[in-house]
Amino acid sequence: MIARKNNRNGFSLIELLIVVTIILIIAAIAIPNLMKSKMTANEAAAVETLRTLNSTAVMYSMTYGGFPHTIADLGPSGGSPNPTSASADLIDSVLATGVKSGYKFGFVVVSADPAGNVLGYSITASPITPGTTGQRSFYTDQSGTIRATSSGTADSTSTPIQ
Repeated sequence: MIARKNNRNGFSLIELLIVVTIILIIAAIAIPNLMKSKMTANEAAAVETLRTLNSTAVMYSMTYGGFPHTIADLGPSGGSPNPTSASADLIDSVLATGVKSGYKFGFVVVSADPAGNVLGYSITASPITPGTTGQRSFYTDQSGTIRATSSGTADSTSTPIQ
């Protein structure tokens, strides 16, 4: 009679369950940190976008004699070689839609002269999904000061950021 050797190859079910549990614990720790980093990056991108919009609004004003009526006015000229006041080609097509990096940007004309030239504007940046794409909302106007709040929509009374 031949004696069988009981060689054990591989892992037992308990060992595999322990490894899977350890991996799940590590994932549970890492995922919230990753989401927080993503929100922080989106907020930084929103602030930089507001700075860009303020700068391009000033360039638009110097060229066309007043601030733009909408964000889209700052956008691409649609293949035309000559920019116009309705498509100044100062920002990219993604930003011209008013949505970028998890934030929605709203442009409001505050005041205009009798000829229709915009004298004042405000821009708000709100997270598309609060708590997921961003925590804070932002506000700026022709003064260039960017303001933020973590509750509700930012406005001219919100705290200025540095």
